Amino acid sequence: MMNTKVISQSARDVIEQYRNFRVSNAVCSVPYFNNRVTARRAALRVEVGKGSPKDIFEEISHRALQERVDVNLLDSENLKKFLVNSNLGIDCSGFAYYVLNEESITRGKGTLDKHINFIHASNPLTRFIAKFKPQTNIDVLTFADDKNSRAIIFKEIEPGDIITMLGGPEGGERNHILVIHQVEYQNFVPTTLHYVHAIAWPTDGEYGHGIHEGKIDIIDPNKSILDQRWIENEKTGEENYTFSRAKKSTTEVRKLNL
Repeated sequence: MMNTKVISQSARDVIEQYRNFRVSNAVCSVPYFNNRVTARRAALRVEVGKGSPKDIFEEISHRALQERVDVNLLDSENLKKFLVNSNLGIDCSGFAYYVLNEESITRGKGTLDKHINFIHASNPLTRFIAKFKPQTNIDVLTFADDKNSRAIIFKEIEPGDIITMLGGPEGGERNHILVIHQVEYQNFVPTTLHYVHAIAWPTDGEYGHGIHEGKIDIIDPNKSILDQRWIENEKTGEENYTFSRAKKSTTEVRKLNL
């Protein structure tokens, strides 16, 4: 028997808002934002890759007024350029936070921060700040910590689970997270995982990066996630940058402690 499970409609709506971000008649994928480039600290969440679609939309309006740009006249290509040139975008953990927060709420579990142990908050003040600004205080290490999630085997995988990549040649700089948004099953055993994430492939160039989707065909459920067939941008094997990156990291499928 074959069946498919997907995350909630509200969580899918969040993905859609990032993947097809709209301003007037222009539509583009929200760019990937890497805060290491600008190294801004204590800034607004929209300025550090942690903004919601609403945050980004409002900041565009603010920047456009400052720069005397009529955003209603931008086509899709120039909207993407405006976002990139304004350093407005979303990073991988910020994107995962907003999608999974909606999923948690829809499941009746409340907001995601209620279930998160903020591992970087070392005293009562920083813990209070983290609770007040969860979007900017949840990174990949936080998602992947055993206090917040657990590694799972294939038969446990469901939509809303995550794939984390820690370490690699550049240490923590390569940490990354994917959100599993759809799972196909054969006799209740996963056969295909569909994931979504915010990323910049080297081949994306200056303006092509943003929200990517891919899938993992489970060839042998008795082997690791890295022994399966990863497909993204019609690329497999070493040509698939996401898979290549996963191979250089400690990569696990994990389930949040909701």
